[in-house]
Amino acid sequence: MSANDPSDTILFAERPEWADLTPVSQYENIQPLAPIFYKPEYKDATDYFRGVVKIGEMSPRVLALTETIIRLNPAHYSAWQYRYQTLLATNSSLSAELELTNELTKAYIKTYQVWHHRRLLLTKLNDPVPELAFIEDALTLDAKNYHTWSYRQWLLAHYDRAEMWAGELPFVERLLEEDVRNNSAWHHRFFVVFERGAEAGEDIVKRELAFAKEKIALAPNNNSAWNYLRGVLDHSHVPYASQTAFVKLYVSASAPQTGTDEVVDLENPLPAQGAELPCAAAIEFLADIYEAEGKAGLSRAVPLWKSLGDEHDTIRKKYWEYRIREATAAAQTS
Repeated sequence: MSANDPSDTILFAERPEWADLTPVSQYENIQPLAPIFYKPEYKDATDYFRGVVKIGEMSPRVLALTETIIRLNPAHYSAWQYRYQTLLATNSSLSAELELTNELTKAYIKTYQVWHHRRLLLTKLNDPVPELAFIEDALTLDAKNYHTWSYRQWLLAHYDRAEMWAGELPFVERLLEEDVRNNSAWHHRFFVVFERGAEAGEDIVKRELAFAKEKIALAPNNNSAWNYLRGVLDHSHVPYASQTAFVKLYVSASAPQTGTDEVVDLENPLPAQGAELPCAAAIEFLADIYEAEGKAGLSRAVPLWKSLGDEHDTIRKKYWEYRIREATAAAQTS
């Protein structure tokens, strides 16, 4: 059935080929206090769907019925589940179903059920490589859609093929070139580098620290890059204090900025020309470094937190006051 098929406008109750099936009303033999009033075409289709489920029919016409319901309500989990079972029972082409699901996925990209159905199909078809291109295309519709990214990570982890992993870093870098604040792309980079199961060596850690700092220099007030920097350090058990020299470059409005022709220091890259400073994330990072020093560093951390609450991050003023109270109390009891 096509989405543009004129028969879509005809109720199932009016179709001769469905005359043999008895529809089942949602409120059969009950009087609800607050009934839900559905559009006639949706009520008609779901009444016939309940009739199909009641007798356990699985046939080509059931596939047409479930497609109609899905197009009317893509979150109808039971319709998706019964459709998949019918596909298997009727030995239908799963490749053809995947083609249809390509359209449905893009039309209902934020609906979990369409991605779950896709996962079931891929598991049966066992041909995951073309999916990477499809997902990349889907991300052009919504570059930060949770379901799309979750599906990509499932695909990579489930099949765990070297040829699929090989292009992931270039893929992520393309997306970050387009939007350096794409937090989903940053998260995926961390997944690819650190969560595949193999331990990341010192060279990889250095590479990822340099990558994060390069992007911070480009856009200092991008929290995604700062969070990535923290994630690399935490995962690798490298102390935040190792980045003190770098962070200090971003906590002052008068900090030097790099020109277009200057050589970039990969360890401590200067903020890009015209960068908005000071950077609240850098101030927070430096305060965390000082706090880790205990009582000795508290006197340097507190003024930084106060500056965040009073000037640089006023929307979280209560949080910064809380940080000061908690750190002060911890120092007094240590």
